[in-house]
Amino acid sequence: MENTPVEFFPEPGTQTKEKPRLLSLFSEVFETLLIALILFLAINAVTARIRVDGSSMEPSLHHNELIMVNRLAYKLGEPALADVVVFRFPRDPEQEYIKRIIGVPGDTVEIIDHQVFVNGFLIDEPYIAAPTNQSGVWTVPEGRYFVLGDNRNDSSDSRTWGTVPEEYVIGKAIFVYWPPEDWGLIAHAKSLDPDTGDIQK
Repeated sequence: MENTPVEFFPEPGTQTKEKPRLLSLFSEVFETLLIALILFLAINAVTARIRVDGSSMEPSLHHNELIMVNRLAYKLGEPALADVVVFRFPRDPEQEYIKRIIGVPGDTVEIIDHQVFVNGFLIDEPYIAAPTNQSGVWTVPEGRYFVLGDNRNDSSDSRTWGTVPEEYVIGKAIFVYWPPEDWGLIAHAKSLDPDTGDIQK
């Protein structure tokens, strides 16, 4: 008895149904990737991420912490006293630094007897590691900012290499996102009390 080969034929319409399903799947994947790309580009347009290198901002920020930076902060306003900012290093714009603003354009910054004065007012600085052991007087030119590290005795800053051009300021440091145990917003001042010199939070 001979074996008769059996042929199977797809049901009518099966192949035509499979094609739309595959096209629909590819379309969904493409749309998802496109949305993800748009979100990625949008986030990168308004924020930057940097790694803290060194101890110059201790105790506020620590070595190897990852920081979220708001690029739009100073498109809508101006840097203020005690803002923590990220900027391109004036002597090597390929490098990015993070420091705290102590003087804005037109200010006179004085360090006398380990204390910092801005326009003659002693400023309250609860964020520093220890008082600075350096003294001096600096006048901040228009379009530039005077910055210091919070770890005053272990920081390369405006005392050494001068002020930061406005156009070199990348943005305002807003959030520590790594490591998880250090998550949190970075505190900034709202204003300097003109009568007392206190930094208002």
